[in-house]
Amino acid sequence: MPVYTTSELLEWVRELNQSIHVSIHKNNLSDSDFWFYDEAGGEIRSRNGSFFTIKGLQKADNGQVVLEQPIIIQDEIGYLGIICRRFDGEMHYLMQAKIEPGNINKIQISPTIQATKSNFTQKHGGKRPAYLDYFINASKYRIIVDQIQSEQSSRFYKKRNRNIIIEVDEDIEVLPNHRWMTLAQIKELMRYDNLINMDTRTVLSCIPCSAMQDMGNIADKTLIGQEGCTSLPGIYQYINNYKMFDESEYKLVPISELKSWNIKDNEIVCKTPYSFKVVFCDIEIEGREVRRWTQPLFEAAGIATFGLMTCTDNGVKKFLVQAKPEVGCFDKIELAPSVQREYMHNEEYNDVDKLFNERLKNKQGVIFDTLLSEEGGRFYHEQNRNVIMEIDKDELKELPNGYFWTDYRTLNMLVQVNNCLNIQLRNLLSVLEW
Repeated sequence: MPVYTTSELLEWVRELNQSIHVSIHKNNLSDSDFWFYDEAGGEIRSRNGSFFTIKGLQKADNGQVVLEQPIIIQDEIGYLGIICRRFDGEMHYLMQAKIEPGNINKIQISPTIQATKSNFTQKHGGKRPAYLDYFINASKYRIIVDQIQSEQSSRFYKKRNRNIIIEVDEDIEVLPNHRWMTLAQIKELMRYDNLINMDTRTVLSCIPCSAMQDMGNIADKTLIGQEGCTSLPGIYQYINNYKMFDESEYKLVPISELKSWNIKDNEIVCKTPYSFKVVFCDIEIEGREVRRWTQPLFEAAGIATFGLMTCTDNGVKKFLVQAKPEVGCFDKIELAPSVQREYMHNEEYNDVDKLFNERLKNKQGVIFDTLLSEEGGRFYHEQNRNVIMEIDKDELKELPNGYFWTDYRTLNMLVQVNNCLNIQLRNLLSVLEW
């Protein structure tokens, strides 16, 4: 099995980026012979009904619409899967150099397989994804993790994907766009802007504590050195109260009913500043299951900031999380990072935001600060700032309502359950050094 240094992996990505032909440009919806606006359903959809649709979503409080926007409907659950295998006693992960149409930098390091149900059932008419059979027949192998997790709930409506890692003990053909990597190498590559994609990050965030020691040495004894879960009752009490008593109403509506949005042939854009708009693209990518196609993409207005604050409390590393509702959330609310702020942030800053902003401005306690891309299959050139910041717990005398200090073991236990930690929090947990 070839062993690659991190420098060799970086050179591999650089060479692929130079050699692979990619052409992506914006066009009009009417230019596509596959996507169209369906007047009857009030949605943008494909002619064969596969992939996804875009509808309008309205949130109402006390009968008054307080928020409306386009949203992606993709009910199918796709595979985000990684194959791992031990070589000379060390676990290696089979990773893919993959281009998504919305990637800001062409190639990003992706899971072994990254495929929607439409992909692997070949509704698009393309090739069957490589390595699919390993995951279809996962019960034949050692399953490290197999969980259905949420995606970006500000853009997707109740969207989830299957995050799965399996360990095999047999020879596997390594395709030219795949490489074996150690977990340490992947985490090192996470410090490069927009190199490790979102799907890899969410899958790795799900590795259970019970498997962590088995999969590599844990240098940070404060991370999982003690039993946790003391904060769990308070977290669930808050979340369950929200689910029980929140009376906000969410309704899918025709896009044409979004009064605060302009519906144009080349874009769907809010009349007032908003965190994203919808654009339409003509895409040609060498080496994909389908080489050329058109599709809508959500384009961010700017760079969002996701921040996770941490402290050491009685020898245990704690993380500050918040219970955060989002419009497309599968079950109304999930745990989120300390700070989750879109570029068009219009909410008042609380004490957590203020402390985070002040320390970030002065570069105090920042232990991770990297631009990481969001899902390039649906989002156009979206990159967001991900920050992990160490603070003294006493700097926050009183937490705002819905915020909690909790340990890694508790968060890791919750990530073994569907739809508890949101994608932004899982991504930040994935970059932590063990």
